[in-house]
Amino acid sequence: MIESLRKLEKRILKEVSSEYKRYLHQSIDFTSQMIGIVGARGVGKTTLLLQYMQELKRAHQSYKSLYFSYDYPTNVGIKLIELAEEFAKLGGEYLIIDEIHKYENFSLDLKAIYDFYPKLKVIFTGSCATSIYNSQADLSRRVVLYTMNGLSYREFLELKLGVILSHYSLDYLLQNHIEITDTLSKQFLPLEHFQEYLTFGYYPFYFKDPNQYLRQLNAVINQTIDIDLVNLGLVKQSFTNKLKKLLMIISESNPFELSITKVATNIEVSRNTLYAYLHHLDKGGLLNIVGSSKKGITKLSKPEKLYLNNTNIFYTFTAESKVGTLRETFFVSQLRHLHMIEVSDRGDFLIDNKYIFEVGGENKSFNQIKDIENSYLVIDTDSTENNHKIPLWLFGFLY
Repeated sequence: MIESLRKLEKRILKEVSSEYKRYLHQSIDFTSQMIGIVGARGVGKTTLLLQYMQELKRAHQSYKSLYFSYDYPTNVGIKLIELAEEFAKLGGEYLIIDEIHKYENFSLDLKAIYDFYPKLKVIFTGSCATSIYNSQADLSRRVVLYTMNGLSYREFLELKLGVILSHYSLDYLLQNHIEITDTLSKQFLPLEHFQEYLTFGYYPFYFKDPNQYLRQLNAVINQTIDIDLVNLGLVKQSFTNKLKKLLMIISESNPFELSITKVATNIEVSRNTLYAYLHHLDKGGLLNIVGSSKKGITKLSKPEKLYLNNTNIFYTFTAESKVGTLRETFFVSQLRHLHMIEVSDRGDFLIDNKYIFEVGGENKSFNQIKDIENSYLVIDTDSTENNHKIPLWLFGFLY
């Protein structure tokens, strides 16, 4: 078994051409015994694993590491615990498993591997966090879990322009955005590539075949719903078209205009079923739910605002999107995985219970957030000279 897997591994590693390493590669503590990397389809989880495999092959004898994917039909019937046992007996130390969510009851095998083979380091990818922690075995104390997101605007520019750009914490950006903008503007024109990013730049596979990008993105959406959510038991196969219709409705609506009752009637489901669908799409990386800061625990079940996960998804449904919705969608997509983001009763968003942000065009005024401490305008412009006005594109430099 191991020998045939090594032949497949060798072929796969030859195909890894990208030397560019995503933001998450630098953040992972690879000394942990068991690491899980979750995220939406298409964001680059497999590439990250293969790049790490190349590092392992250079640093250790080749037999010490093994890449294995349940995405290959020939591997579907291989029992994970038996693979780990054989690999450990042969002196293996690093077992890299891709697409583990396609293996039934993977959590039980991962728990056994962790308990019985403590010297074996395991790194795996899965489709979403719920498929890892909402499983039969308790993995929360055993697995160090990382979530991978699509390209930030910073990463997109690095790949497109072949430059190295810094990222900034939110606190540092808010205090120093004028100086940061001046520094970055010496390396590129801030808005020259921004619309391209909003349309095509969130998923790394854009750079492999730009002409087929939207077709590939449409396939990602369909596979997430038709395969991932169905296989996880979250959605019945007969209901998948309702989720796709739901995404289309959201893409055509302003966040405040969306009526949950009307949408439930439109796709012919109950309100409770609709709420469940929304959270499944959120976990699947197709939707971002932003709750209200005023609703307490009810925000977990009744979303205040709904956004597509990233601006690129809009263009699989329509050639044109509302500018205001695109702005807010971009802002949410760049902040949500790093910070707590909620809808504010004054301004658009409350971040980390500390900062208020109002998002708008270049001529947006402070009327809605005047006299509010720690409040900022996020405006669609290349630069500003006001300490409380920040260019929208700059929030693409948080990771």
